[in-house]
Amino acid sequence: MPEGDTVWLAAQRMNTALAGGTLVRGEFRIPRLATLDLTGGTVREVLPRGKHLLIRLTDGRTLRTHFRMDGSWHIYRPGARWHGGPAHDVRLVLATDAWECVGYRLHDIDLVPSTEEHRLIGHLGPDVLGPDWDLDEALRRLREAPDEQVGVALLDQRNLAGIGNLYKVESLFVLGVHPWARVADVERLPDLVERARTLMRANLHHPEQNTTGDRRRGRDHWVFGRRGRPCFRCGTAILLGEQGPPVQERVTWWCPSCQAATSSIDPRARTGEPDHPKPVTLYP
Repeated sequence: MPEGDTVWLAAQRMNTALAGGTLVRGEFRIPRLATLDLTGGTVREVLPRGKHLLIRLTDGRTLRTHFRMDGSWHIYRPGARWHGGPAHDVRLVLATDAWECVGYRLHDIDLVPSTEEHRLIGHLGPDVLGPDWDLDEALRRLREAPDEQVGVALLDQRNLAGIGNLYKVESLFVLGVHPWARVADVERLPDLVERARTLMRANLHHPEQNTTGDRRRGRDHWVFGRRGRPCFRCGTAILLGEQGPPVQERVTWWCPSCQAATSSIDPRARTGEPDHPKPVTLYP
């Protein structure tokens, strides 16, 4: 799933392409909005809000899109071949004389008066990458559910907006926090939130999401996507489990040694075993 830094970068690039421009093409390719046409409108600005992307028009309307698991925006020069997927995956096309922005597999597409944006994003907590970032408010929201699993709480956009699964598992590893620990038992909760924010900010200006600082192939993440492989710190095999309520369940990677439980773990935890449980050694 695209995370807050991916949406931030997409918003910056689309703002450069569209802001101040008049749309020569503004078509929706979803049944619910298929009769709408934004051609002739002018884009005022494009900005991110957590994992939501807001395209504000000068006529007082806002177009909201969400990537969810597989959505993306692609930007082309007029006449260039589109290559983001098959034509039936295109959901939205916004084009000026200079650029074409093509939305593939977009979700939650809405067009509302800008004064009513709160109906779409008003539930979100402080944006980790936004001008409204407020650590104290984010911590207050997190602590309102002290018995929640910290891995679940970090992904709840009502607590803080922008963090996804990658930055969740990576920040938990760096701080040595077990994913199923209760929020109330995480002593360094402020440091955990700030570490996730720091990791995201480090990747703002490029699509690669490196959390280790090591640019070598296969060493860009501490635990994410590394089930059964040796921990870079201790050599223990990385585990993979499922976390969260059934309708929102996400996989979670962690090192059972570096992130050993220091308090009782939520009994709802569903942990897994590595693909290769035999002893392993550190990479050279």
